[in-house]
Amino acid sequence: MFKSGFIGIIGRPNTGKSTLFNAIVGENISIITNKPQTTRNKITGIKNYPDAQIIFLDTPGMHRPKTALNRAMVQTAQDTIGDADVLLMMVEADTNIGPHDLFLIEALAGAKSPVFLAINKIDRIEKPSLLPLIDQFRKLYDFAGIFPICALKGDGIDELLSSLKEAIPEGPQLFPNDIMTDATERFIAGEFIREQILLLTQQEVPYASAVTVDVFKEDENKNLIRISATITVEREAQKAILIGKKGAMLKSIGTQARLQMEKFFDAKIFLELFVRVKKDWTSSERMLQEFGLLKR
Repeated sequence: MFKSGFIGIIGRPNTGKSTLFNAIVGENISIITNKPQTTRNKITGIKNYPDAQIIFLDTPGMHRPKTALNRAMVQTAQDTIGDADVLLMMVEADTNIGPHDLFLIEALAGAKSPVFLAINKIDRIEKPSLLPLIDQFRKLYDFAGIFPICALKGDGIDELLSSLKEAIPEGPQLFPNDIMTDATERFIAGEFIREQILLLTQQEVPYASAVTVDVFKEDENKNLIRISATITVEREAQKAILIGKKGAMLKSIGTQARLQMEKFFDAKIFLELFVRVKKDWTSSERMLQEFGLLKR
């Protein structure tokens, strides 16, 4: 008997969804920063077993949206609630249950799939406070299982995976064994660039930035990949910040992104970056569709 199924990872921003996702898949496919709303797209990661294949879906953090971009991100997460075979809700052990958690549990009200709860970052709390927290969540929703974990250190992940594997349905293998994601190389390259924008810039600049990979050309003889990408922002002032004095910021973003890409793709990377302004693109449905953040 072979089993296969989709598991949607949902939670509010910064609960560690992408950290867990990367730990399970074994590669840094989903970018991680300490800024909220880092993940914008639904990203697929594949975990293979001799008798099962689990397809994990990392989703944007659930929050109350205020812009068209935020609404598109939340809609992506909500669609996953309806589509996945199993849902994994993530919360933080060191944060009190608040409106954001209740908002997410409300969204689960119509879920037909079993929902597991992962209480992440247990290394930040004293053990005696964990049981009361588990009891609080048990009263809020009928979870199929509750697992205390530390995604960063790997604690509790094996036990969680074992239960998730049991919960997925019988089905055929959906992806070849040597594939860990169905994300394109262009998408992954763009995410490495966006990760550095999030890490190196402040205030509204990371949230007003989108990355488009215009050229991704491999030269196998030289083990070289040539990448050309455009960073789109909403205002001229944001463009000036991204470029920096004498181009210093853009150079830093490019250098750090290139180093990450060289590790991931195991090849030399030649990277060119350009910056353009598209006024108020985060409020434009057409632009959101162009960037693949909103269904056409």
